[in-house]
Amino acid sequence: MSHADDNDSTRRDFIYYATAGAGVVTVGAAVWPLIDQMNPSADVQALSSIFVDVGGLEPGGQITVNFLGKPVFVRRRTAEEIEAARAVDVSELSIDRESRNPNKPGTDASDENRTLDDEGEWLVMTGVCTHLGCVPLGNGAGDFDAWFCPCHGSHYDTAGRIRRGPAPENMHIPVAAFVDDTTIQLG
Repeated sequence: MSHADDNDSTRRDFIYYATAGAGVVTVGAAVWPLIDQMNPSADVQALSSIFVDVGGLEPGGQITVNFLGKPVFVRRRTAEEIEAARAVDVSELSIDRESRNPNKPGTDASDENRTLDDEGEWLVMTGVCTHLGCVPLGNGAGDFDAWFCPCHGSHYDTAGRIRRGPAPENMHIPVAAFVDDTTIQLG
């Protein structure tokens, strides 16, 4: 092979690599707007996390906030409600024994695994019946003095666990945490 053939081969390789590189950059520039438009908009990102002031909530009180299009019950439970929820053995739960709590994934439905704090005073859960998506009645409703879905008769206890009725799962717990003594962050 002569020196001229070697130069032609080197130039040809360079042209191939330069063309391929330019093609990759061009395709990337064309595809990037399509990928970028799949990101959530600023208004959606702003709603993916909210702060709830619970400073004025007395024991036995509950507020309902709208989070990601669903009601979220924030309940400050009384000592009696905590005692009733903690007295339930997980083996007594015949319908759902999972905590349904992303803050404590893979745990059983004991009251300690469903509450926001270790003492069990704060219960935060998505206020949607897991049967057909109705909003259960609260404030001591149903057979377990907690929440009751009148649409089809699902009864939940003071920890939001399904105890009787057609609902297949406990009410779900959203991602939540205290950011200070009186503020809960959802999301």
